[in-house]
Amino acid sequence: MTKIGILSLQGAFAEHAASLQKLGVETLAIRLPQDLEDVDGLIIPGGESTTISQLAINYDLMKILKKLAQNGFPMFGTCAGLILLARNISDSKIETIGAMDIKVKRNAFGRQIDSFEALLPIPVLGKIPFPAIFIRAPIIEETNSTVEILARLPNGSPVAARQGNLLVSAFHPELSSDLRFHAYFLDIVSR
Repeated sequence: MTKIGILSLQGAFAEHAASLQKLGVETLAIRLPQDLEDVDGLIIPGGESTTISQLAINYDLMKILKKLAQNGFPMFGTCAGLILLARNISDSKIETIGAMDIKVKRNAFGRQIDSFEALLPIPVLGKIPFPAIFIRAPIIEETNSTVEILARLPNGSPVAARQGNLLVSAFHPELSSDLRFHAYFLDIVSR
């Protein structure tokens, strides 16, 4: 049976666990390096990217996460998790896993009060638009040719992408009752 780790240092890790449990998937809270030994994939949740980065360094997780990502280990980053998987951040010097060939800008839409929801067409999830919830969300500013853009806002800004076994979204699928994005990640893991 598939077991998914959820980086549980700060942020919306409980919500991701609840989504995966609705899909019948076992989850494991990842707080220490040894927690990673028995999982098939990893979700890096939304939260505060600077805090998550610093805690991952403090708990000796950052080097291991970088090595796993280089070896093709499936990872799904949402909001702050997208930032942590990015190779470049235009407005910060925090340490990231740096595995995905994207450049991102943090808090691209403004403050908490500027949060919003949008129904996004995401063809890999089917014909029904996905209810995307954006909270102090980043934006993908640049990609290279190996990155597949999965979703864009109406203005054309990329907000979800995939590169090999890496999946990212600027929005919070764990805050929606729509489980298709999590199911899509499980499909990546199962391959």
